[in-house]
Amino acid sequence: MSLLRHHLLAPATSCFLGVLSLATVLCFHFPELLTSREFRAIYTEDFARTLLLIGLATAFFAGTVAVLRDQHKRLAFTGVGTATVAVLLGGTEVPFDGPVKDTPFSLGLDWFVLALFFSALVFIPLEHAFARRPVPVFRPGWRTDACYFFMSHVLVQLILILVTTSTSLVVSTVKVPGVQGWIQELPFVVAFLLAVFLADLAQAVLHRCYHRIMVLWRFHAVHHSSPELDWLAGSRVHFVETVLTRSIVLLPLLFLGFSTSVVNAYAVLVGIQAVVAHANIGVRFGVLEYLVVLPRYHHWHHARHLDYWDRNYAIHLPVIDMLMGSFKLPRDGSWPEEYGVLKRETVPVGILAQHVAPFRGHRTYDEYVH
Repeated sequence: MSLLRHHLLAPATSCFLGVLSLATVLCFHFPELLTSREFRAIYTEDFARTLLLIGLATAFFAGTVAVLRDQHKRLAFTGVGTATVAVLLGGTEVPFDGPVKDTPFSLGLDWFVLALFFSALVFIPLEHAFARRPVPVFRPGWRTDACYFFMSHVLVQLILILVTTSTSLVVSTVKVPGVQGWIQELPFVVAFLLAVFLADLAQAVLHRCYHRIMVLWRFHAVHHSSPELDWLAGSRVHFVETVLTRSIVLLPLLFLGFSTSVVNAYAVLVGIQAVVAHANIGVRFGVLEYLVVLPRYHHWHHARHLDYWDRNYAIHLPVIDMLMGSFKLPRDGSWPEEYGVLKRETVPVGILAQHVAPFRGHRTYDEYVH
């Protein structure tokens, strides 16, 4: 599999960076509306402007090369055109009038731009160098998964509000001061490892419920519907499942009084490992595969095979599945032949249809599984 077919590399790069550059300029113009307070703290204005300058220059260069070589001119002109609009709107020189005001709600377009740029920068080359299967970057279904990626990042503050609202009542009404005090006195590393174990246990129990309870499976089937796995496929998650999972996973950490730094560190870990677990990386890690969830482990959970439909629920620690009796990993180092739901026709195509389908409820559990 080529990194990108040579005739597509320049125009696709131009289009990708041109669109992201325009989105970045819009963030500079409307920071209260388009940037999230939680994520403005992780990057500086100078960093954003430097990244924008690199994106604009690369979009113009790659687009010009593609046009001169007569390579996918539509993509190339889209890249050059969006980059031109970004420059006309001020480019890297858009001024700021003082600190950004906090608003009750805003979109996380800045988080989307940063996450997509660095995810693509890291995982596309990795999947090229260590691919398990020859899956093209623009595989069937990539647009749907890109829409899910966009939605989950742009609506990050809405998701945080819903998760916080759903957990705050329990956390505020139920107190276990002895346990909370003990947790807060633990060294950071010990507290972090304990948080990973407890969060993964909560996630795995809920994950098993997703597979065994019909009303939950209707939502979770969306995540399993992709016929190929790569770094982007893991984004295909129904909005209802996103909110429910994050609430259930966060609840024990807040209930037991883990510090904000531990919870934030766990949030970083789960974001990274969720992408890694779905990535099209065919590397064998030996005994490490039994200690940490890596691609082969989670790929078997997505296998279009009845023997693995109810296995490998953990997202961090295989020991969780060992304790639950749901651990299953071939000793011969093999990988699944197919991915996706057992009956492909049970999940429609496209993000809108997939979000509506669980509420229709006209299929029985056996129609999905057997």
